[in-house]
Amino acid sequence: MTPVDPDQFRAESREAWERNAADWGRNADRQHEWAVEVSATMVDALAPQPGDRVLELAAGPGDTGFMAAELIEPGGTLICSDGAQAMLEVARERAAAQRIRNVEFRVLDLEWIDMETASVDAVLCRWGLMLVIDPGAAAREIRRVLRPGGRAALAVWDAPERNPWTTIPMAALRAQPGVPAPDPESPGMFSLAADGALSELLENAGFVDVRIGTVTLVRRVASAEEWLQETLSISPVRRELFAGLDAAAQSDVRARIAEQAASFTDEDGSLVLPGSSLVASASA
Repeated sequence: MTPVDPDQFRAESREAWERNAADWGRNADRQHEWAVEVSATMVDALAPQPGDRVLELAAGPGDTGFMAAELIEPGGTLICSDGAQAMLEVARERAAAQRIRNVEFRVLDLEWIDMETASVDAVLCRWGLMLVIDPGAAAREIRRVLRPGGRAALAVWDAPERNPWTTIPMAALRAQPGVPAPDPESPGMFSLAADGALSELLENAGFVDVRIGTVTLVRRVASAEEWLQETLSISPVRRELFAGLDAAAQSDVRARIAEQAASFTDEDGSLVLPGSSLVASASA
């Protein structure tokens, strides 16, 4: 398999998120409802105080940082950042709708955070660290921008077997002829899911008091078709893979997902899909 070119990966990833931002905006309320326990756990781990300067990285629609924004008033500032300008526009619109005023918006790269050393009191990053080509560099940068004693709260996905909400649709896509197998050397949802991987990453970056916990999620959808459509709407990779299939292959994907849906069907006919996220907190 051809080695991953870091610069090409970064450029393609940024372009994909720029293209997918509109879908994330349309589904932001739904995603917030589903992920709120993870965000709340992260914010609780930071225990932000009035006057704090909080940086959210890979913010997407901004929900996790917005939960911290009210806790740092008066005098505190949330810096909501993402690598994709279009994602920041989604976050800006949502902040305005929620009347969150103590927030700045910046385009920032996780692997090279364009901010001064020791310039923030706390850092949040939900489901971004495992998607960069060099998570070690990102962890070191997070520690660099934190003031001494500052806290970081980071979420990554737990093991694949604990996340059938996403692994089942992906397996249905990967089963189609011509769809490439994932590159084990590339970043991905589960690249930091192995036991000890996240804590080792943070400790190697110089963090102390590293604590790892698990947050259980439940995703409820009305049908197998809604399951598929939500999966496509939140992942540019999967959306583009599905769009590249012919009608027969798309039909087979739907059939495979529908077959698996029986195991998750509730009494009212909806699907209850389990998930699991790791949440780490650590001190600089």
